[in-house]
Amino acid sequence: MHPVRAETLRQLRQSVARIDPGLHGLDSRPPLALGIDAVDAVLGGGFAYGALHELAPAMPVDAAAATGFALALAARCKGHVLWLQSDFGRRENGALYGPGLDLFGLSLDRLIILTATHGDGVLWAMEEALRSRAVGLVVGEMPDERVADDGTAARRLAFTARDAGGLGLLLRPRPALAPSAAATRWQVAGAPGTPDAFGGLGRTTFALSLTKNRRGSCGCWLIAWDHHERAFQPALSVGVAAAADDRSDRPPLSRVG
Repeated sequence: MHPVRAETLRQLRQSVARIDPGLHGLDSRPPLALGIDAVDAVLGGGFAYGALHELAPAMPVDAAAATGFALALAARCKGHVLWLQSDFGRRENGALYGPGLDLFGLSLDRLIILTATHGDGVLWAMEEALRSRAVGLVVGEMPDERVADDGTAARRLAFTARDAGGLGLLLRPRPALAPSAAATRWQVAGAPGTPDAFGGLGRTTFALSLTKNRRGSCGCWLIAWDHHERAFQPALSVGVAAAADDRSDRPPLSRVG
């Protein structure tokens, strides 16, 4: 990039950062860290509070993997978790299974499940819940993509999270192509896990693709979930892509992973 244009772009980033302090996550709570240095460094410490984050399956067959990753994040967060579904979503994807959640690492006494009649009800409840400090994490399943296609819903959720300091995960049925106000966008797929010592099934493994990051670079990683320790472990890093020229103003980050 031409030096003059680069300097102009740097000044614009700084100006936008002053106008929108939410880009720097001024909420007092520390980010929700994954516990994997390569990923947390790219995210500026982890999933930032005061922000909306989007998850989607990389392929339709990966819907369970995307839900599992959201559940693992819920298990790592502090406080209560509000999980929002629509009636249609429950019919399509099934309801959360209590004993399975407990074995996965998410204690049932921390989980609140709310079902709405339609997808717009999920968005309304999610917006209201993000304003409450009594909830540590709000997860909204959006099985009907038409409800959030125009981007207005995501903007409202992002602004509400920024103003109230909440942490929201919007679980989409497929990767969205339209621009979004979300701080990060992820595509999640299932991956083969390392067999245990007896040759049986190993830990649940996720293939993560960070496709948008307002705080730094994007990248791809393989991580495994230890449900006993409620912790992620690195499986294999596939590298980190260069930062986009139009991303938000942040200090430069070195290549990791």
